[in-house]
Amino acid sequence: MNFSNNANNTPRMTPRITPVPDSTLGPPALVQAIAQRRGGTLLNLDRMLLRSPVFASGWNGFMGAIRTQLSLDPCLRELAICTVAVETDAAYEWSQHAPEFLAAGGSQAQLDALQGDKPSANTQAFSATERAVIALAQAMTRDVRVDDAVFAAVQALLPDAQQQVELVGVIASYNMVSRFLVALQVQMETDMPGSSA
Repeated sequence: MNFSNNANNTPRMTPRITPVPDSTLGPPALVQAIAQRRGGTLLNLDRMLLRSPVFASGWNGFMGAIRTQLSLDPCLRELAICTVAVETDAAYEWSQHAPEFLAAGGSQAQLDALQGDKPSANTQAFSATERAVIALAQAMTRDVRVDDAVFAAVQALLPDAQQQVELVGVIASYNMVSRFLVALQVQMETDMPGSSA
């Protein structure tokens, strides 16, 4: 999937469940906590999660920790997340995390290569560590089980066991996110009626 070139050609889907409208958002403390983590705003993803306040609360705490408290390099974290987005065809996830990858030090050329043929073998766009991260994210997303050689490459290039666990956790967590987004057909903010692209 090439999200960059396909953004204007992707058919807009209707959410399978209507996100909570602003007029009935609640509970207030939870909405405030989510908005605070988001820098003062709510995403359509948050409005969908708020259909179950208990689920939204757990999600906010868990994903907040993943985004702000890990020792894993943020650029590798976002590369793994973007790989999951490509593998699961989760345009919403891509739209949120491609900018984060760039902000963490990644390049547009790398984002383009990630959507190309065999990014885990692309030695021009990605370092050996980045290729190992991509290969792990692809294996976990496509097959669940990870070949010993794929994991051995991660261990050799990212020798800290804490970071290995965090990388696996990020990939697993964002597979959850993409599956939630895709199954419920959560619309990107730019796809909402009356929004400007």
